[in-house]
Amino acid sequence: MNYEDLMQWKGYLFLDNIVEPGTNSLRVSISRASVSAESEDISFEEYTINDVYPIEIDKTLPAIHIEFDSYVAYTVFDESFHFVNQEDDFLGNSVRLFTKSTYLDFISKGTIALDIYSYKELFHYQIVCLDHIIDIVSFDKPTIISE
Repeated sequence: MNYEDLMQWKGYLFLDNIVEPGTNSLRVSISRASVSAESEDISFEEYTINDVYPIEIDKTLPAIHIEFDSYVAYTVFDESFHFVNQEDDFLGNSVRLFTKSTYLDFISKGTIALDIYSYKELFHYQIVCLDHIIDIVSFDKPTIISE
């Protein structure tokens, strides 16, 4: 499996873990999820919502680790506060690769990464999970490990 394969995933994702396993390397661990086949009723205060279908981790699918040997920057957003900039262009669904983004422009202008590695191209990756959105800018393509 590679990153481009993950870009085709049209379901839901949950962030399991994000860690730097070595100096300036990054591992994002995610689980795939789907809408439950069984409904339930949700009550809060005096209100009840009937026939709610929760989104649950699909335990039949392996966990996925997206690993970057190095990165320039990464950001984790609470999904409630993130928005899609209409000027940004990306490929993919829940796992994305941007061809143009304001975040990539921000990192390009706000760091010396392109001054040091002017011969390399910066890539903006994004993983859209329920509750979290992770943006990663790196010169490297990630390695995908499925367990």
